[in-house]
Amino acid sequence: MVNRYLNRALLAGAVLSLLALAPAWAGSKILATSAATQIEGAAGGGLVPWAVIGGYGSDGEWGGAASLTRVGLPDFQLGTAAVHAGINNRFEFSFAQQTLQVENLDRVIEQHVYGAKARIFGDLIYEPWPQLSVGFQHKVNLNQFVIPGAESEGTDFYFAASKLYLHAIFERNLLLNGTFRYTDANETGFLGFGDGTGADPQLMAEASAGLFLNANWALGVEYRQKPDRLNLGESDWRDAFVAWFPNKQVTVVGAYTDLGKVALWDDQAGWYLSVQINN
Repeated sequence: MVNRYLNRALLAGAVLSLLALAPAWAGSKILATSAATQIEGAAGGGLVPWAVIGGYGSDGEWGGAASLTRVGLPDFQLGTAAVHAGINNRFEFSFAQQTLQVENLDRVIEQHVYGAKARIFGDLIYEPWPQLSVGFQHKVNLNQFVIPGAESEGTDFYFAASKLYLHAIFERNLLLNGTFRYTDANETGFLGFGDGTGADPQLMAEASAGLFLNANWALGVEYRQKPDRLNLGESDWRDAFVAWFPNKQVTVVGAYTDLGKVALWDDQAGWYLSVQINN
């Protein structure tokens, strides 16, 4: 219980800190091109990091975001506090604190995720080629939650390509993203990393698609392939989301998430809600 209250306090503090530092202007990038915050802290969708650089800062500017995310499942509750900052629309640095409440065991697992991303080629809108970025997420399981053979720390490396196609479907804008992740994380790290055999991490595919109904609303879906290093039947993840961008300062995302089997529990599907404050 104490851990949960501490996590909420840190989430609120992250948002208030960003608001206190934010300048009066909202940045030069177009509305919604800052994306949302992915559960591990990077700019992207809820499940998948995108190639976009977080915040509304363009060339010669900086931007950032702070977010609170909650995922409610039959046997788990996941809370995430995250901040990320974009510099010159070229580099992004992120941090996320994750708290997973395992209802049936009355246990809390905490994880810190330190991330960085760099745009290496292209542009989301203004060039014919997709924007390409590379990044990493270093994860530290704070509870030393030991599965036989698994480590308490690990690093995911990923390559992402994102493109916003203007007037693509019935004059609506279409966002497509593909990500390849090199990982040995079990349930994204909550069950540790690797299996103790010394086998190399595996390459997993992730994808997102979003259709903008207008400048402020988007509908989309995501898919995240996941390894099964512990032979527990770890499922791939999916969601269907609605994103609202009322202005450049606020982003709200609601989703239905289907995480399949998580550890020993089947049929883990439920709601997702994320509120993000942007600069």
